Amino acid sequence: MRLTTKGRYAVTAMLDLAIHNEQGPISLADISHRQGISLSYLEQLFARLRKQGLVVSTRGPGGGYSLSRPADKTAIADVIAAVDEKVDTTRCGGAADCQNNQRCLTHDLWSDLSDQIRQFLTNITLADVMARNGVQEVAARQDRQVGQRVLLARRAESFRAE
Repeated sequence: MRLTTKGRYAVTAMLDLAIHNEQGPISLADISHRQGISLSYLEQLFARLRKQGLVVSTRGPGGGYSLSRPADKTAIADVIAAVDEKVDTTRCGGAADCQNNQRCLTHDLWSDLSDQIRQFLTNITLADVMARNGVQEVAARQDRQVGQRVLLARRAESFRAE
């Protein structure tokens, strides 16, 4: 199975949004700074996430994105599917034409693995991932790092103004 950066980044961005959701709408720039994902890539991902109804956008000052439903109602599989990622470990994309346009010897094995992965991702929500200690530690570290960068940028601005 190959989960591309599109799926990985979508899950990461949605998890960041879920962690910070109580702060109100979150800007993509904030997610970009915390997660090291380019802003233009996030814009593409969030257009798909919004179209699939996983996020809502708020325009204007203080605007950004919010989850459209609680984190415990948002399965990781939904996020991956929203950005058109496929969870498939077969070489043939599930078409059973893996070897000379016919089913290969291991097709059913890889197909069953794909089903297991899909089931796992369907049964784990953003809230489940957020509840992990390691996730909370990383989120706290990222928030501190972004806060330090903002403070340094403000200091640099004040020196330029003088």
